[in-house]
Amino acid sequence: MNSIDYVTLEVADTTAAARFCSTALGVDPSQVRVRASEAPTTGFRGFTLSLVVSQPGNVDAIIGAALDAGATALKPASKSLWGYGGVVRAPDGTIWKIATSRKKDTGPVTRDFDELVLLLGVEDVKAGKRFYVGRGLTVGRSFGGTYVEFAGPGPVKLALYKRGALAKDAGVPADGTGSHRLVLAGAAGPFSDPDGFVWEVAAPLTATV
Repeated sequence: MNSIDYVTLEVADTTAAARFCSTALGVDPSQVRVRASEAPTTGFRGFTLSLVVSQPGNVDAIIGAALDAGATALKPASKSLWGYGGVVRAPDGTIWKIATSRKKDTGPVTRDFDELVLLLGVEDVKAGKRFYVGRGLTVGRSFGGTYVEFAGPGPVKLALYKRGALAKDAGVPADGTGSHRLVLAGAAGPFSDPDGFVWEVAAPLTATV
């Protein structure tokens, strides 16, 4: 079974981006790495990273830390039919969603998260599903041509969502050009998927930070 070993964000300032991920969000370099890039990019980059947490208080704590560290609020944390969550844009441009399915706190508030999910905004979910299944990924959940989530033991869960729907969920226009500023790493690589997301073979941490 193949999965994502980690993702690499391509950023202008690697020191600042790495500090934001670790200090503000509590994300470990084993999950999200950074490397320098000046590749042109405008608008929506076609993906979001989501931190799934156990209760609303944790959502507020992480979003508060992110805003204090220079992030911009795209969607203030609020209740919805599915739970509670909000969206921020990091100083490097990456969009992060912090959410929980719970609507009430059941324990002490922390900045811990339970799951890191990479959602790729794609033009054709069914085509993306076929492509990734052909490269060894196993489908965990699938909802027709709307959404598919892959199962795997890795530290980052992968899901595909319609690009327009993902942009709407993030609170931004769907238009965007240039580099995704994102590279996925795992045993399934190297390749590029139908929407231009690049995979590479996973490398030791010291080789890519």
